Amino acid sequence: MNITVYLGASEGNDAVFRKAVTELGSWIGQSGNVLIYGGSKGGLMGTLADSVLNEGGKVIGVEPQFFILNEFQHDGLTKLIVTKDMSERKNKMIELGDAFIAFPGGTGTLEEIAEVMSKVSLKELDAPCILYNLNGYYDDLKNLLEHMIEKGLSSKERQAGIYFADDLEQIKELL
Repeated sequence: MNITVYLGASEGNDAVFRKAVTELGSWIGQSGNVLIYGGSKGGLMGTLADSVLNEGGKVIGVEPQFFILNEFQHDGLTKLIVTKDMSERKNKMIELGDAFIAFPGGTGTLEEIAEVMSKVSLKELDAPCILYNLNGYYDDLKNLLEHMIEKGLSSKERQAGIYFADDLEQIKELL
């Protein structure tokens, strides 16, 4: 399956991020699945891609042209798709994905997974949407989604297909 992973191009300040993203990438590579990601060589994005490639796996990067101009792209990928902008990039990553994982990341990661969450809740997308809740990273978002249900602005049925996983084992079970 094609697993789209959203995550940051920075390292973050917690060593557990690098360890966990390496484990995720190694599993994707070993399992025969294909990684779809943002295409950058830096930070956690580069670590994820390298860990898939080191296991003989396939990696498809999707990167907007302006990142290519700044030489952010990972040059060792199985395939690099260049888009005109971030909107086209998001659409292409969703189009290619069979499952979606948000690793801990910043505002870009949040924006990308929020679109997937919306499409899943509207039944426009029939694919698992997993928030990798490493060390409680997404606890506040989980609480917000529950709050939406409590206030009658969402429902368990609308949020079906949106999952929170604490570790790689839970991700494997969901996939």
